[in-house]
Amino acid sequence: MKRIHLVEFEDLPWFPNWIRELMTRYIQTFHKILNTSDHLIPLVEKGLSFSSSSQILDLCSGSGGPMPDVLKNLKKKEKHSNLKLFLSDLFPNQKAIKEINKKAIKDIQYLEDPLDATQVDSKFTGLRTMVSGLHHMKPFLAKQVLRNAMESKEPILIFEISDNSAPIFLWWLAIPVAFITSLFVTPFVRPMTWQQLVFTYLIPILPLFIAWDGAVSNARTYTIGDMQKLVEDLSDDFYQWEMGKIKGKGGNKLFLLGRPMVNSRL
Repeated sequence: MKRIHLVEFEDLPWFPNWIRELMTRYIQTFHKILNTSDHLIPLVEKGLSFSSSSQILDLCSGSGGPMPDVLKNLKKKEKHSNLKLFLSDLFPNQKAIKEINKKAIKDIQYLEDPLDATQVDSKFTGLRTMVSGLHHMKPFLAKQVLRNAMESKEPILIFEISDNSAPIFLWWLAIPVAFITSLFVTPFVRPMTWQQLVFTYLIPILPLFIAWDGAVSNARTYTIGDMQKLVEDLSDDFYQWEMGKIKGKGGNKLFLLGRPMVNSRL
């Protein structure tokens, strides 16, 4: 595989959760700037067509990511009027849980208990989504995420906002670019907190963490070739995969869609 599994700070168990929350809130804003939800909508709709359930389970949700926007837009269509979204994470974002669950946002719930994407309980039916999350996992874990969906006969959509097809030496140019970009993106973060401002502009640890993790995320991203290796023994007469690239702001986006075939649930 081309990817290199370097260390991202937000993956480390000892990494302060309050900094992780500030970073994931920034990432959520970055998704809006990249119009990630617009790219996801047709893919999510296609994934839903392979499920008899009107539920979406989003894995590695962080602060919520783009999936709430996707749900909002899909529910404008009559056929998706009953669609529900469950957000989840191995490290559930407590602030996001309070904002989403306490406000009782219609048809969205953030699961309070940690959820391991490699061992999803069979009670969660419907399309599984993972936006900018698979690269956090080493190949054996990434494969287990995909295998778990296959064995559960549930569709799964993997989406990454970067494409590491560029030469390896160019990956590290992303560090200064991401650092500078964070200074311009941060004013659009909502809800804004004093911590977000102080640790971006006065004590700039957030731009440093964001820049490093951003560059490493790109180095970790599974290429189309890598994805083919992950699923090469996960296909059969009842479950198939498709993958591809989508052009968008900031470069190509990658997707991997696993789908149970007709009658595979029988």
